This record gives sequence, C-alpha cells and structure tokens, in this order.
Amino acid sequence: MSIRSQVEETIEVIRPALQADGGDIVLKDVNETTGVVQVTLIGACGTCPASDQTLKAGIERIMRDRVDGVTEVVAV
Repeated sequence: MSIRSQVEETIEVIRPALQADGGDIVLKDVNETTGVVQVTLIGACGTCPASDQTLKAGIERIMRDRVDGVTEVVAV
C-alpha cells in the first residue's frame, strides 16, 4: 500500500474530530521521497489560534505513528 493511500485512510480517522469542532482537513500532496505531507486546515480549524498545535502535536503525531515513511506534516 502506498504512503499516500495510508495517509488518506488516516485522514478519514482524524476527520470526525476536526469536523466536531467545525473544521476539516484537505490533503494537498504527499511526497513519498521525503515523507512530507501537505494539508490545508479549513473551516474553524483554518482560523483557530491553536491550529499549529493541532497540526504538529495531533495530526503529525498520528500520521507518523500510523504511516511508515511520514516525516512531517505541513500546512499549505
């Protein structure tokens, strides 16, 4: 299974928690060479002052735990 498909599956696990807070996440790109995942946080998550914390401590940690090869999650 490719890194991208694993990332997509993981986003589906994370998404309900973000939606419960009025936000969502959009996958923009997965660089399978560097392991960098690019996402956009939208809705309430896009304007939340804690979104950087959500991205790094939440989303990135979960991605790295679940998907071998993911090195970083960045907002674009």
